[in-house]
Amino acid sequence: MSTATRGTADNGTAQKGAGTTSAGGRSSGTRPSAPSEAAAVWLVAEREIGTKLRSKAFLISSAILFIAALAGIVFGGLSAQNQGGTPVAITADAASLLTSTEGLEVTEVADRAAAEKLVTDGTVDAAIVADPSATPFGYVLIANSSAPSGLTMQLSEVPRVELLDPSQTDDIVRYFVAISFGVVFLMAASLFGSTIAASVVEEKQTRVVEILISAIRARTLLAGKVIGNTILAMAQILVLAAISIVGLTIIGQSELLELLGAPILWFAVFFLFGFVLLAALFAAAGAMVSRQEDIGSTTFPITILIMAPYFLVIFFNDNPTVLAIMSYVPFSAPVGMPMRLFLGEAQWWEPLVSLVILIATCVAAILLGAKIYQNSLLRMGSRVKLVEALRG
Repeated sequence: MSTATRGTADNGTAQKGAGTTSAGGRSSGTRPSAPSEAAAVWLVAEREIGTKLRSKAFLISSAILFIAALAGIVFGGLSAQNQGGTPVAITADAASLLTSTEGLEVTEVADRAAAEKLVTDGTVDAAIVADPSATPFGYVLIANSSAPSGLTMQLSEVPRVELLDPSQTDDIVRYFVAISFGVVFLMAASLFGSTIAASVVEEKQTRVVEILISAIRARTLLAGKVIGNTILAMAQILVLAAISIVGLTIIGQSELLELLGAPILWFAVFFLFGFVLLAALFAAAGAMVSRQEDIGSTTFPITILIMAPYFLVIFFNDNPTVLAIMSYVPFSAPVGMPMRLFLGEAQWWEPLVSLVILIATCVAAILLGAKIYQNSLLRMGSRVKLVEALRG
């Protein structure tokens, strides 16, 4: 073969090789392929989780919340153990049957009617009256809504208990549980909700959102933010539940722990969907403004929805009607329904119906929030009005 022929052949081979490389480049793709929808959502969620875990403010606030929860449980247990004598009314014939009145603030009364009157008026917590039919004790313990556990425990033998107005929990325990559910929901929802709104505004101010939207859809970005913050919020709830279990076990409140078991589980389930609902609304509210100073104007209505259950459950924890209404309103159901379950006022089917209502509202809030978020995210300058955000 001549030199010219070999040169021509080599040139053709080189061109063929170049063409193969080019074709191979197009088939395999030198540019990385776009992630799937699920992968993109998880990438955003990982970014949200990583940002929070690297934030000193978040870590410090979480530590303070956990320490405060443990301190509150221990303090409540110590207060219960160090409380003074139990005020009781005792008839003269019943006093002779008791082995000891140590730890009791005794008020002697003439008969059973006088004892019941003091119990009904709230002057004493309970009354001990003679009753020959109450074998083998010879006396009965009378209380208004619930028998004082400390009194029944300090008696040598537990007598027959007669309740004039039966109730499964006393006022102090009910108030403590109401505050616990209300505070946990308020702090977790407001902390993570405001963080989501601030994160959205920060991305708009730094123009990072324009880069993100060029790679993924707005709804994908919203889903990642909601999922990431929901994971962190639920992690806090689980840690608080563990602290409650350990704290109540340490101070010897095993009976209270048994009563709180199912309500705490229901609280976690209701909180999950309630938080997703609020997170979507907070993200939408953040997308409607372009400055951190304006966040309050759009998140204020959502903040009211978070604070309302807290105050309602504290002031009306002994009102069955208010608690029943709260348990079916989506924004207060995470607090109202677990509280009713703890008090034993809810039927077995009620939490299921309430949960269905909450999930339906959650889906509607996600769709509404996604529309507002998508229509407002790239709009800079003045605050976007709600009507404009809905119209697009």
